[in-house]
Amino acid sequence: MKTVIKLLLSAVAVVATAYILDPHVHVDTFGIAILVAAVLSLFHIFLKPILVVLTIPVTILTLGLFLLVINAALILLADWLIGGFQVEGFLWALIFSLILSVIVSILHKFVPEGD
Repeated sequence: MKTVIKLLLSAVAVVATAYILDPHVHVDTFGIAILVAAVLSLFHIFLKPILVVLTIPVTILTLGLFLLVINAALILLADWLIGGFQVEGFLWALIFSLILSVIVSILHKFVPEGD
């Protein structure tokens, strides 16, 4: 149940972030926002660790800032896969990633710990 609540809160965060970045990021419906939140969660579980390991030298060289590039790339991949979710370009994906992270962190504080 906690996972479903976190997924719905992440979808709310996707909608809120798209609203903040309105002309550059667009989400058609709340259903699409749920799909975006789910896909991004799956990307962060399965794809991101692989990308982080493959890019360790660049990440070390940039003092960890390359992780922002990985997050933006995953958002652009979600944009490519999901119809109804549009991000204008890499810079807007990067900004979307940063704002989304902040909003998700704030919203997930309201989910109680434990089962």
